[in-house]
Amino acid sequence: MASTLKTLQKMARDGTPFAALTCYDATTARWLAKAGVHCLLVGDTAAEVILGHSRTIDMDLGVLLALTAGVKRGAPDTVVMGDMPFLSYHADDAEAIRNAGRFLTEGLADIVKLELDASFAPLVEKLTRAGIPVCAHVGSKPQRAALTSGYTSGARTDAEADQVVADAIALERAGAVMLLVEAVPESVTKRVLEYTKVPVIGIGAGNTCHGQVLVLQDLLGLSQSPPRFAKATAQLGPAIVDAASRWVQIVANRQVGT
Repeated sequence: MASTLKTLQKMARDGTPFAALTCYDATTARWLAKAGVHCLLVGDTAAEVILGHSRTIDMDLGVLLALTAGVKRGAPDTVVMGDMPFLSYHADDAEAIRNAGRFLTEGLADIVKLELDASFAPLVEKLTRAGIPVCAHVGSKPQRAALTSGYTSGARTDAEADQVVADAIALERAGAVMLLVEAVPESVTKRVLEYTKVPVIGIGAGNTCHGQVLVLQDLLGLSQSPPRFAKATAQLGPAIVDAASRWVQIVANRQVGT
């Protein structure tokens, strides 16, 4: 069944949880759509799981635009969220608007995600005025990992928890049509839900969110060091090793096509 931003908004109002996964190519997108996944996030995690970098901040804007368009072509009736990479929206509001617009035109995305705090509210207002749907990512922000010498959980103190809630409120008021909350205690998530009305997607933020997202490689058992909150539903890594090993043997035995 087709999903749109209106679909996700209705599901949130009705209390029906919706599922989201990261995705980076058309073939996988086609299968995930068949499975009924409601939203596909083309995340800057592609820097790590697709391109082999150790940090998300190494994600190239042009590459991510191409990946996003590929996912949408593979799943044209599924909500596709483009993830704006490091420095694509930080230096200048005009550049941020142009880059976000490229996600909708070149990238074919339905919505763009930005890692934000309340200080970005004016930018969200400008993006909204330009007709660009925004998902505001609050809580733990991987693009700021250099400041903390690695990825950390969010809202570790009462003051930080209050700030996450304040960020969510300010960004919704500025026009964000969706929120994503990462790696915060469920008590903080519940406060975000209490004070906002837009759909809230969680990742490592408890079970009370309207939707949940996970990195696909973590779900499929392809990650070497998945986060603690990521529960794999398959173990495709060993299956790939087995399939490839069989192919090696077929070639060695000159049995191709027989």
